[in-house]
Parts: sequence; structure tokens; C-alpha cells
Amino acid sequence: MNLMKKILTLALLSSSILAFSQTFDKQIDKMVNGTEKQVIDWRHWFHENAELSNREFKTAERIAKILREIGYEPQTGVAKTGVVAVLKGGKPGPVVGLRADIDGLPVKERVDIPWASKRMGEYNGEQVPVMHACGHDTHLSILLGVAKMLWEMKDQVPGTVKLIFQPAEEGAPAGEEGGAELMIKEQVLKNPDVDVIFGLHIDAFTPVGTLRSRPEGIYAASHSFRIDINGKQSHGSAPWSGTDPIVTAAQIINNLQTVVSRNANLITAPAVVTVGAIHSGNRSNIIPENLYMLGTIRTLDPEMTDLVHKRVREVATKTAESNNAEITITIDKGNPVTYNDPSLYEQMLPTLKRAAGAGKYEVMKPITGGEDFSYYQKEIPGLFFDIGGCPPGKDPKTVADHHTPDFYVDDTGMNLGMKAMMRLALDYLKNN
Repeated sequence: MNLMKKILTLALLSSSILAFSQTFDKQIDKMVNGTEKQVIDWRHWFHENAELSNREFKTAERIAKILREIGYEPQTGVAKTGVVAVLKGGKPGPVVGLRADIDGLPVKERVDIPWASKRMGEYNGEQVPVMHACGHDTHLSILLGVAKMLWEMKDQVPGTVKLIFQPAEEGAPAGEEGGAELMIKEQVLKNPDVDVIFGLHIDAFTPVGTLRSRPEGIYAASHSFRIDINGKQSHGSAPWSGTDPIVTAAQIINNLQTVVSRNANLITAPAVVTVGAIHSGNRSNIIPENLYMLGTIRTLDPEMTDLVHKRVREVATKTAESNNAEITITIDKGNPVTYNDPSLYEQMLPTLKRAAGAGKYEVMKPITGGEDFSYYQKEIPGLFFDIGGCPPGKDPKTVADHHTPDFYVDDTGMNLGMKAMMRLALDYLKNN
């Protein structure tokens, strides 16, 4: 008898949740369609007025102004230029965090659009052009649209939603703190305490209307390294009288390729070791004394991260020793693995599929790019996903990459972003 009661209770609960979701789905779709033009207008303004990390002053001012016009009382100056707002629903329930990043990049835009960025900013002491070359303008506009829709139906919301507009996802300027790590340090996940957090990224290579995610590692851990080599300067005509840091560097670069190809079990997870810059010397006939190189390490598994760090140090050190050169290696802490909590992913998978529509949800392969959303996921369960930004009729294989002057994502991609974020927030609040 007790078993029958439990089965009946579960059946009634499932039926109630389904009815709730279906009712909200129709309401959400109607609201998204009605909000889309406003969100596109916001996106164009933010794109045209792109600002660099920790310098998003006008961006934050505009975000706060829009939130106040909606009815919120936003908190500004969080982690330097972040903006946070809280929506308290008309019914009790959990607390969901929704996050969008807001910073641009030091890239000169080449895209021929009326709202192309013409802004300048200071980067590493130089005046540089600034562009939203990774789609953060769409992310923050999507979240503003979600904020507007949630406000309009706040009496129906069974819980609380914390809206997090985060600066410096691309990394704080040298010598400064910033991004998700500083947001957490300044208690963004507290008061009220956030139970779970959702975030998205628009992708230039994914067709508009497609949504992609996966359980566990979705974006890679990202760590930068610097290798300093000290040799002995000599005349270029007499290399035997010195110790050549350039030859040493060449051997180190070649040997570092074996860290991934011969040491990392790539069946477990992919890994990347890349040297991106070398600085040394000033004349053709002088072997310099010093050299430094800069590189990046990307991994999708914590044990793989430890292994790659260890082997980079060992390979570089032993190679330098074989050339009688001295070496110093610094591996800077970067973003951890962006890790989708498996149980949260399974719980919200029906929501993602429903938001995308039939045949429009895909389980994606992991990406070796980094995302500082990973810091939130270290604190609480989090779910991150990609939405398509490749315009209809365009071949995704031919579009420009992120962080390049020709990067472009279509306005219409934001529609699915709003639908997904709304459904994730409301479904989680109702089901928990």
C-alpha cells in the first residue's frame, strides 16, 4: 500500500512538473519573441562600445541603468566593474545564479557592420583598438533580456535568481585581480547563497538555433608558462666560446612536443602544450646571453594537468642542463577545467533539449579553450553550454575564429540563449 502511494505521489509530481514546464514554455517563447528586438538593440550598443577587462566602466553603467529601468536595485562595483542584481520570486524556493561576461579584447574590428566597434583602450601601456571578438556583448544582452522577462513574471517565480554580470573573463591586466575568481572572493555567491549556477557561450562555428553541452569537462584548464634561459654571450662567429640560449630554446621547444605525444594518455583526455612567443637577441652576429619564451598549457583532466606541468618542468630543465644553460620556469595559475556537474547535467538535460527543440541539441566534444566560469563550478554545481552564432546559410567551416578581427556572430542566435537560460532557471527552481 505504501509503495502504491509512493508511485502515485511520484506520478502526480511528474505530471505537475510537466504541466508547469509546458505552461511556462509557451509563456517564455512569447516573451522571448517580444523581447528579441530590444535585446538586439542592446547588443549593438554594447558591441559598438566594447571595453577591455577591468575597464568596463561605460558597459557596467549601461547595464545598471537598464536594470534600474526594469525595476531592479543593482549592486555595482563588484570585482571592480561587475554588476549584480537579485530577483526575489513570489514563491519560496532555491537560489539560481545566471552569469554573463562583459569584457572585450584588444582586437581591431574588420567586420563591415553599422555597429562595428571604434573604441580604443589601454593595454600593456599602449593605446589599442577594442572589439567584442568573443561574443560577450551577446552574453550580457541575453542576460539583460532574461532579467526583463523574469521581472515581468516575478510573482510566478518559485525562488530567487541572482543575475551576475562579470568583468574580466579574458583575464585581468598585469598586476591586477579580476574575473570570476575576484567575484567569488567578494562574495558574489553569498547573500543570498547560490545553490547552482548556469552560464553560456555563443559559438561562431555552431549554426544559429543549435545548443551544445556535455557532462564533466567541457572547456580546458588554461595555464600560461614562462621559461627564462641564461647562457653566455659570444660573437656569432665563435659559438664555442659561449652558451647559446637560442639553440637551447629550439631544443626545448622540440622536446616539449613529446610531453603530449609520448607522456599524456590522450584516451583519458586531450592536452595541449604550445609555445607562442620567443624574445632574444638584437644582431645577426651576436649570440645573446638571455632568452625567454611564453606558452600555454591546456588540459581537461586534473591528473593530466599535474602530469603535464611536471613533464614540462622536467623536459625543459634537463634539456637546458645538456646545453650548460641555466633555466627558470614559471607556470602561472589559470582557469581550472570548466566542469559540468554530472548530476546537474542529467537533471537539466531535458530542459536543454526542450529549449533547443527537436534535433537541435548536440553532445559536444570538449574544447581546449578556457573559461573562468570554472571558478564558480569549483564552489557550487554549475552547468555551462554553447549556443550557435553562425548565420543561417553560412558554412560554419568557413567563418572567422574567436579573438580575430573578422569574428562575427548573428543577432538571431540570442533568441535560443534567452529561451535556454529562462527554462534552466525556472525548471530548476520548480523541481527543487
